Amino acid sequence: MTILKASLVKLKQGNGLETDVKIGPLINKAAVEKVQQHVDDALAKGGKLLCGGRINPELGGNFYEATILANMQDTMIASCEETFGPIIAIFGFDSEDEVIQRANNTKYGLASYFFSNDINQIRRVRNALAYGMVGINTGSISNEKAPFGGIKESGLGREGSDDGIYEFLEAKYSLQVFG
Repeated sequence: MTILKASLVKLKQGNGLETDVKIGPLINKAAVEKVQQHVDDALAKGGKLLCGGRINPELGGNFYEATILANMQDTMIASCEETFGPIIAIFGFDSEDEVIQRANNTKYGLASYFFSNDINQIRRVRNALAYGMVGINTGSISNEKAPFGGIKESGLGREGSDDGIYEFLEAKYSLQVFG
């Protein structure tokens, strides 16, 4: 977690149009309030704040500091709702099966992320996660060539890529036999 924290605090926050900025603002004040609610709930239930956890004092407004929360529990809001903010929530687990079950124990399914160098584990975990997108060894999975979208209550269908175009089409099957 020390390496993660050291890397995270180096990321520049600001105007997303500037080339060296890695973390932009949240979409509106309600999004900021939701992120703060998730952080406050985690801290009230025994979570540990490793960094961040507040509006950026230099930028204000909708800029929320990159945040790491440790000692997370399944009873915390951040474990079962989509936060849509710069929060890394760290949960402990004892087995691969346990972490997959806990990750899938939500009504949402937009994106999930995990890190591993074991190709067999990558295949197992990727296939078992009930999410529309899975990032493996990265936290940045979105681009214009990839289908973007979730499952469960995180949305239906895809945007971007050929899959996004197919959302606007109706397939028609036809079979004609002569003779």
